[in-house]
Amino acid sequence: MVTPASPPASTRSGRHVNALQALALLLAFALVAGLGGVLAAGLVMPAVATASAVTETSVTLFDDLPTEFEEEPLSEKSTVLTADGTVLATFFDQNRIVVSLDQVSQPMRDAVVSVEDRRFYEHGGIDPLGMGRAFVNNAVNDDLEGASTLTQQYIKNVLITSAEDAEEVAAARETDGVDGYGRKLREAKLAIALEQRLTKDEILERYLNIAQFGPSVYGVEAAGQYYFSTPASELNYLQAATIAGITQSPGLWDPERNPEGTEGRRNDVLVRMLGESKITQEEYDAGVATPLPETLDISRNNLGCMAAGGSGYFCDFVTKILIQDEIFGETYEDRRARLYRGGLTITTTMDLGRQLIAEQEVMAGIPPDDPSGVAHAVSVVEPGTGHVLAMAQNRTFNTAPEPGPGQTAVNYNTDFKYGGSSGFQPGSTFKPFTLAEWLRQGNSLNQVIDATRRDFTDWNAPCTGSLPDYNPQNSEGGDQGPISVLRASSRSVNSGYMAMANQLDLCGIFETAAKMGVHRATGEPVEVGPANVLGTAEIAPLTMAAAFATFASGGTYCDPIAIISVVDRQGEQLPVPSANCRLALEPQVANGVTYALERTLTEGTASAVGGLPGRQSAGKTGTSNVNEHTWFVGYTPQLSTAVWTGYSEGNIPVRRMTVNGTYYRNVYGSSISAPTWKRFMVRAHEGLPAAPFGAVDGRILNGVQVRVPNVGGMTQANARATLVGAGFNVRTSTDARFSQVPQGLVAATDPSGGSTVTKGTVITLFPSAGPEPRPDPPADEPGSRGGGNGRPDAGPPGAP
Repeated sequence: MVTPASPPASTRSGRHVNALQALALLLAFALVAGLGGVLAAGLVMPAVATASAVTETSVTLFDDLPTEFEEEPLSEKSTVLTADGTVLATFFDQNRIVVSLDQVSQPMRDAVVSVEDRRFYEHGGIDPLGMGRAFVNNAVNDDLEGASTLTQQYIKNVLITSAEDAEEVAAARETDGVDGYGRKLREAKLAIALEQRLTKDEILERYLNIAQFGPSVYGVEAAGQYYFSTPASELNYLQAATIAGITQSPGLWDPERNPEGTEGRRNDVLVRMLGESKITQEEYDAGVATPLPETLDISRNNLGCMAAGGSGYFCDFVTKILIQDEIFGETYEDRRARLYRGGLTITTTMDLGRQLIAEQEVMAGIPPDDPSGVAHAVSVVEPGTGHVLAMAQNRTFNTAPEPGPGQTAVNYNTDFKYGGSSGFQPGSTFKPFTLAEWLRQGNSLNQVIDATRRDFTDWNAPCTGSLPDYNPQNSEGGDQGPISVLRASSRSVNSGYMAMANQLDLCGIFETAAKMGVHRATGEPVEVGPANVLGTAEIAPLTMAAAFATFASGGTYCDPIAIISVVDRQGEQLPVPSANCRLALEPQVANGVTYALERTLTEGTASAVGGLPGRQSAGKTGTSNVNEHTWFVGYTPQLSTAVWTGYSEGNIPVRRMTVNGTYYRNVYGSSISAPTWKRFMVRAHEGLPAAPFGAVDGRILNGVQVRVPNVGGMTQANARATLVGAGFNVRTSTDARFSQVPQGLVAATDPSGGSTVTKGTVITLFPSAGPEPRPDPPADEPGSRGGGNGRPDAGPPGAP
């Protein structure tokens, strides 16, 4: 056996103690060490109390000290996982994973007992010999020596962990003077009582889980995984010696920051293990000859969302749900404690593969360091489930008070309460909600509307007060006059949609949108008003992706959810927010909207970008006033994705500037957002079968066929009223037609009266110019004047 090397010689000077302190220390040692029990310790306290009176420190008499204490569940780290089980992030006040003793290797148990309490299996909670030796040493020397058993150390850790404020923590750690010895006696009494209730292995298990084994590492399982990427059950003697040595001073013996000092401390533990015959001489020799850095395999904790990289915004969304949703606790403090101390396993809806694609493509659309400073964000929702599959933006998640360029903690994709963004004007991506209500009310896609730009007045909005006249510009589609709803949709004609809204109950449009989850990013409903039909209310990209997923699913809306399951430390499933999937639109209406939006990519505002190769896709561009915010929200039956581009700071035009190397006079929804959408969707669908949309219903496409009333001969006012009452739109031609009808009345219509056409068709009125005048007869005809050889004033032939 190798004799442990003696520590280097050092000069030690005695520590001066006053008489009362010496007397208290002597009595404490003599009585506790000599009699070694609770009764004997009860005699110690009066002496300590005497010293206390002199030092004006109040110490409770030993007999009044408790024999029981509350052992609260240990703080354990919570882990956030992607849908496939990949660790996204961890959250903890103390990085700890609680395990049973049979999940701790024997070398790990041996190392801790050897260095901390070699007579652990022999004493009854306190070690009189060790306590006496320590008291004598501490009374006469400056180098303090510990005397606590593992049982006492466990109790001390419990008291520290359960302390409610800094004062209680300080009291639990007090080492000096009368207060320090009073604390020791309290721990001693509790330790003796605990040993009467628990077995030695039960106490050791508790100690191994509560002890600190690094600046931010608690318990042997977390220590093994952190320092060696090894579970506690597989730790070898050398790894165990390293971990066991740390707990004496976790800040000092940190293998990462002080490998040289920690190696020396490890070797001290190996000496103890050798002395207790827990390792062989050969193992000892091999161990001390091994440099500590060669044994380390540090496994970084993904602590907090900043460690989640590009997924930080999705991670932050999840944590805000956990902390804010009352389903996870009654108060904010309860919910935060559950996240940071509850040992939860949180499985999210994140599709890691698609999340990485979203991160790559949003950065490709506009890099975070682009001189323009324009922001770019993507939200992806699965139709029919509400699962949020991905969420990315061209920024780095950073919660620092002053983040650097290209960094922010604000999540552009979510509502304010879940990320701090106030949302953005969706522009024409709001139009499909008007289209849905249009079809719900029995109108059709091929119905013709008058898209002439004009003042729109006389709004039908019984849910609100009077509304102003509205005359919007056409920023994308410039069509005018009579056009089909299908064309107004693909070309995104503002005046056409105003004409549609003007014929509907305006309140119904916003009620339909609300059924599809549409709300302002502040959480408030979108106000009923003509301007909001064209998307002037600030809405989050995630809200738009979830709403369009309603069309993709054939009418089913699901609240967007990011959490699949939460399992507590006992393995019990906790309730999680539900997607509350429900039918928001009739399937034929949802399919009709999709039929129209497919044409956005084939013949409309995004035709230059085009649809997805080999599969059906649909979507809508959006451009807010003066090109401040531009969007593309599109979908297949499998994925619904919203892409936003703009300045997060406010409504700032994106005009006459270079973005990602390309100069734009005006940025539209088809300029940046649509290409990013297509790049993402093409990659995100790899491996998925091409799924078809639901077929469009004949009524939705062509509408109700009705007979055109015969209004010939009516005044124009009466004719217009008759046709409008029959469900038609009416315009009056400036080209009057000759007819037997008196001038000014209606001569004819196109389509003509009696024909069968689609309800809502534009009927053109042609006013009468009166009977067509008869032409003058030719000169050689009877009764004509002149002609022949006669003079103009000559009488009839043969006249005299």
